[in-house]
Amino acid sequence: MNVENLKNNYPKLLSHMEDSGYSKGYIYTFRREIQWIISEAGLRSWECYGDVYRDYQANSSPHDILEKKHAIIGAIEQFDLHSRYPDSKWHSFKARGSYPKLVPEFRSLIDYYGKVARERGKKESTVYMESHTASNFLFSLQEAGINHLDDVTEEAVVSLFVSQDGKRLKGHIYRKCASALLKACIPLNPDACRKVVSLLPATRHTRKNLQYLTPEEVQRVHNALDDMSNTLTLCDRAIGKLALYTGLRGCDIATMKLISVDWDCDIIRINQQKTGNPLELPLAATVGNAIYDYLTNERPSVENPSLFLSLIGPYRGMDPNNMWNVSARIMKAAGIRQLKSERKGFHIFRHHLATTLLGNGVTQVVISCILGHSSPASTETYLSADFVHLKACALDISRFPVLEEVFEVE
Repeated sequence: MNVENLKNNYPKLLSHMEDSGYSKGYIYTFRREIQWIISEAGLRSWECYGDVYRDYQANSSPHDILEKKHAIIGAIEQFDLHSRYPDSKWHSFKARGSYPKLVPEFRSLIDYYGKVARERGKKESTVYMESHTASNFLFSLQEAGINHLDDVTEEAVVSLFVSQDGKRLKGHIYRKCASALLKACIPLNPDACRKVVSLLPATRHTRKNLQYLTPEEVQRVHNALDDMSNTLTLCDRAIGKLALYTGLRGCDIATMKLISVDWDCDIIRINQQKTGNPLELPLAATVGNAIYDYLTNERPSVENPSLFLSLIGPYRGMDPNNMWNVSARIMKAAGIRQLKSERKGFHIFRHHLATTLLGNGVTQVVISCILGHSSPASTETYLSADFVHLKACALDISRFPVLEEVFEVE
């Protein structure tokens, strides 16, 4: 592995990190890793930065240390090979997903689908999700010994969805993504694409019942957000109250700007990340106070338009991927939802707001406006937890000959 470029230019990397506000300890770690890589490159049979990381793995280092090494070595690789400086995002030298493992023909289908989907105006997140799932579909066929679309058989396709004992393996979303890929790629191979689409088995689109916050859990969250003696930061409290009182998506909270809060009119104004549509919501006093406390007592004093910043330099806008961690910290402080199977993301706060409004007789159209839904029909997913109105649908069984002892609890 040639490290001449790294050897000659790594002082620029360290200087950039210093100017960007990275801690001295983190910069020292980068310097130590770079100098070790330079000194060992001629003595070891490394061909790429992945080999450097595998040397650490061979030493059976603890998982948390390996994760840190992976991030640092990945950032060094990006600088050395692509002249990219660290930007607080995850850099990996590992090939992720099934796409890199596909044969050229299958990979060209994914590339073509991505191009067509973007031309049709699909969101980048949707293109990524569908491409990722479609890549898994093609790779599964590839593992079954099929390397050409013309060779796909009904048996091979059905085996991906249903096991030999009749158990369902894949569902509606998997089929939908595979179908979207094949239909978009019809111009490349009309007969084969249409044939494979016809082989996809029918699947039923179902929704799982969403977990919801119980009244006791809601009270515990309120108490945790107001208890200044626990470990929650002012940033955590402001974000938590925004999620609880407004039902905003975590990605929308993370990307809020300072100008998103209109203090004179007590209004929150954002452009939604999911739909791209603008949204205005009233600024409740408890939410405004939490944001004000964060701004005056904890937010770093730097020139940055983002409302929520990282607490450790370099100070950048909050990453939407960190919202789950904030929610998990709040629930831990509240002493709820600590099992792995229990939902901990902020969407459950959004779900709580919707069901509370439904239970108080607010119409679905109004709730959709509050939540920023593109269609009022989107609110129907919350109806399963509208216990107030579900109880009203219960039938009176007083006329049925059922003994009272049946309902007695021992």
